[in-house]
Amino acid sequence: MSGHSKWSQIKRQKGAADAKRGQLFTKLGREITIAAREGGPDPDGNPRLRHAIQRAREASMPMENIERAIKRATGGGEAAALEEVTYEGYGPGGAAILVEALTDNRNRTVAEVRSAFTRAGGSLGESGCVAWMFEPRGVLTIEQPDRDPDELGLLAIDAGAEDVRVDDGTVEVLTLPANLEAVRAALEQQGVRIAAAEVTMVPKTTLSLDEKQAAATLRLMERLEDLDDVQRVHTNLEISEAALQALEAR
Repeated sequence: MSGHSKWSQIKRQKGAADAKRGQLFTKLGREITIAAREGGPDPDGNPRLRHAIQRAREASMPMENIERAIKRATGGGEAAALEEVTYEGYGPGGAAILVEALTDNRNRTVAEVRSAFTRAGGSLGESGCVAWMFEPRGVLTIEQPDRDPDELGLLAIDAGAEDVRVDDGTVEVLTLPANLEAVRAALEQQGVRIAAAEVTMVPKTTLSLDEKQAAATLRLMERLEDLDDVQRVHTNLEISEAALQALEAR
């Protein structure tokens, strides 16, 4: 399965297991604020805000936090100072890494991102060096062991999905960004439970590395995710079970 799906699973498990929910809520709140600032505070007329709120709810973010983040969009202060920045680079072994950040200080953020790449044996690249390897897609993850994955895949295709990938009982459904909500609604009407849904950057092709290099790349992605200004990290790495075991055993 793609690096996106495996990495998303790691983040969900990690978020449930450790004490970083405060940082997660801060990042989700920033995303909600930016979405509301750019497209207005009404989720019905602002798809990006609607998706951001859905992600926050999936992370069990309190509704009062969500409402506060929306109100910040028109209140100036931090909301006015935040800007979206994308960084691109290569991990150990050459896997492409795309980093999305929200920052009020570009110099601080780029220094922290560059340091993470350098310490891991990777390199921060120029704008455009890896972005062409990715494309925006809606991604729904289904983890429903009581249903046949092949049946779920057929339901997704009938609902308008572009592609379906099945691995070890997990079904990853890819859609055009504009079709994410329609496909989700159609699947939920069929009794399908969606574990996660988001518009994200998906690699056009993936890269396989040996266990050591793959684990080192995952450690770099963890370091990047832990930075306060970083919202999302994407890779074209094909994440194997061996790499996951090596990461967990460190």
